[in-house]
Amino acid sequence: MASKRLQKELGELTNTPSDDFATGPVSDSDLLNWEAKLVGPANSPYQGGKFTVALVFTSDYPFKPPKASPPILFVKFVTKIYHPNVDEDGSICIGVLKADVWKPSNKIADILNSLVLVLAEPNADDAINTSVAEAMNSNRAQYEKTCQEWINKYASV
Repeated sequence: MASKRLQKELGELTNTPSDDFATGPVSDSDLLNWEAKLVGPANSPYQGGKFTVALVFTSDYPFKPPKASPPILFVKFVTKIYHPNVDEDGSICIGVLKADVWKPSNKIADILNSLVLVLAEPNADDAINTSVAEAMNSNRAQYEKTCQEWINKYASV
């Protein structure tokens, strides 16, 4: 089931590309392992960054959500990022990946659009990286400066 659904979504993503991300399987022989490249949104602390995200699916997709962390099915930032909703190992805390929110009608594009949105609007109230959330809430200018420093170090082209 997952292979058919992933093949269909790949076709949709190919036919209607996004300005905010590009994605697809890592290899032609493995439809369950994908990689996405996200562009940091304009007028956000992540503007100018290019971020790689790994997406790994199981045969239960789309009936079970990709989890926010490994080992089996996951969506994870590969590029290091200073963000309140991403922890040190790249695991992500966003609503669409939560089991009680996930619907089988959700698609890879929904996941990636949610990631772009969380880059545009970081949510310190739903943080998994509390030290970054505290920095964001206590000194926004320093937080944004640190974001740009990390982009220059890890996420520039």
